[in-house]
Amino acid sequence: MTFISYQNASLELVQGDITRLDVDAIVNAANSSLLGGGGVDGAIHRAAGPDLLHECRLLHGCKTGDAKMTNGYRLPARHIIHTVGPVWNGGHKNEPELLANCYRHSLTLATEAGLTSIAFPNISTGIYGYPKDKACQTAVAAVTGFLDQNSSLKRIVFVCFDDENFALYETALTSLYQPS
Repeated sequence: MTFISYQNASLELVQGDITRLDVDAIVNAANSSLLGGGGVDGAIHRAAGPDLLHECRLLHGCKTGDAKMTNGYRLPARHIIHTVGPVWNGGHKNEPELLANCYRHSLTLATEAGLTSIAFPNISTGIYGYPKDKACQTAVAAVTGFLDQNSSLKRIVFVCFDDENFALYETALTSLYQPS
């Protein structure tokens, strides 16, 4: 576990299962239907229970780079923010901006709802094939850029399931710390 203070927020890095975190909201790396899938999406739907699927049906999907919020149901997190990351196509189809929008729109929803803590998985790095190093750089830049403009979020957690993502995020986050 790594903790970095940035602006008035704590940036945390943990390795494990995002469905077990006690935060105001966890972010779901969803598909555009919002009706469940594999990876993080499937794990969140299973852990939250069938009421999540019912609420997601009422949202009528989500566009790539956008985000929508539901209740957390059986999760420790009170809310789930569903965002649809881009499929990697070599970086030639606006993938970096779309991925950054996933983080920015999720953070905006959390802020508008008065939430103070949020946890992110590694969006688009699974079946969507986004290179893990590029995704990490985009995620950290989008989150810190948001925090530079908004101070209501107090705790942002990056949750990595695998060792490679954990090492990338650890390097990116510790590079933010500049002792005085």
